[in-house]
Amino acid sequence: MQVASPAAPQSDFEDTPSILSVLRAPNLVVRESLAGIITALALIPEVISFSFVSGVDPKVALVASIVLCLVMSVLGGRPAMVTAAAGSIALVIGPMVKVHGVGYILPTILLAGVIQIAFGVAGLARLMRFIPRSVMIGFVNALGILIFAAQLPHVFNVPWLVYPLFALTIAIVLVMPRVTTAVPAPLVAIIVVTAIVIMGHLAVPNVGGEGAMAPGLPGITAFAVPLDLNTLRIIWPTAISVAFVGLLETLLTAKLVDDLTDTRSHKGKESWALGVANIAAGFYGGIGGCAMIAQTVVNVKIGQGRTRISTAVAAIVLLVLVTGLSDLMAQIPMVALAAVMMIAALKTIDWHSLSLATFKRMPIPETTVMVMTVIVTVVTGNLAVGIAIGVLLAMVLFARRVAHVIRAERAVSADGASVRYSVHGPLFFGSSNDLVERFSYGEDPKRVLIDLTHSQIWDASSVAALDSIENKYREHGATVTFTGLDQRSSSFHQRLTGQLGA
Repeated sequence: MQVASPAAPQSDFEDTPSILSVLRAPNLVVRESLAGIITALALIPEVISFSFVSGVDPKVALVASIVLCLVMSVLGGRPAMVTAAAGSIALVIGPMVKVHGVGYILPTILLAGVIQIAFGVAGLARLMRFIPRSVMIGFVNALGILIFAAQLPHVFNVPWLVYPLFALTIAIVLVMPRVTTAVPAPLVAIIVVTAIVIMGHLAVPNVGGEGAMAPGLPGITAFAVPLDLNTLRIIWPTAISVAFVGLLETLLTAKLVDDLTDTRSHKGKESWALGVANIAAGFYGGIGGCAMIAQTVVNVKIGQGRTRISTAVAAIVLLVLVTGLSDLMAQIPMVALAAVMMIAALKTIDWHSLSLATFKRMPIPETTVMVMTVIVTVVTGNLAVGIAIGVLLAMVLFARRVAHVIRAERAVSADGASVRYSVHGPLFFGSSNDLVERFSYGEDPKRVLIDLTHSQIWDASSVAALDSIENKYREHGATVTFTGLDQRSSSFHQRLTGQLGA
């Protein structure tokens, strides 16, 4: 999937229902709209919770989420995926804000947006194919755990009235789909529990208690710091982290939605669109974001949203709540939102990957990579660190396994004047050193033929290893002939042999 592939029609990437086809079907319009409404409500608790981590006002984070969600609904390459002011971005920005202040958030987000645009335009999103499935599953499971854990403060050390409301919310969400799926059960649960609290004048923690919810919208974000080299020195490490954490979470979530909906997305388009959305959110909202997996699961799995209509509706509903209905939004009990998010978190986790039967069947290295990705992500709270460790561990374990699949079959001629080695397996930095040890240098006759028909040369380490084999035989007065290389390997070998030093 590359942005620079003009010959590839959009339909190659996007197999979801078209907006026009949805608009012609009233039942689909209702489905997409209801999915958007429940998604908007699901955004509120996480956006507000992580606004404190990044050091911004909750209202600012909500407005930024509106901008992000709306821009990505128009420009994004993955329909139905929800983008907002995410916790992963807040965790990256938070430390810088504590040291230097909130004034540096805007230039940080703008620089991160530029990096993301460059990443997408350059077609680098295709690098995501190198993230192993075990790391992908670890990412999903870790986020499910983090999202669930983030809701626990809303159900512990709270007034006792919270617990029956929590139980009622869970009951509606789990039982109602067995009766009807015409309306998303989480939406009904939130409305019912909110109505009970308002009509009963119950004193329970609500959205208004999390931060000021004054009506209206903020203006354009102004630069509060000078645009000079000192500012660049302060923001560039955080901006790079924001850019790549956002890209990682967005592209991995897009892959998850691809799997959930059996459709394809345009990862390159999603990358540069995220950069545009972050720049827009930085100027009007003040903080950036990325794809949000739990809210995406709410939209796609619970609400059955499939098109850009669902996410556009989510942005519009959130806009209405923040402006005209801020008083009503402030009265929504946090426990209702937390219960919905907990169920979404549990649906996010790949339970099959955690079953005992799967552990028994899966290779130990695959399981190790998945578990380590989960542990590192949960402990650090940093998606980028977890993914990086998981990918590095997967590479090391893969190289370790492949390094020992190389073999060299020895056959001495009938007259004893020559010996033939038939090499099997890929030659690269991990296996080439092992290959050097497979020859009987002191015992072989003076003519040595090394047949590489069943092998290929993949890097300079392999050429250096073949040169080393040839030199060792030369020291014993023997000559070596290499044969069987394919055209690419032969050309690569001829270009580098004898040029790599000792």
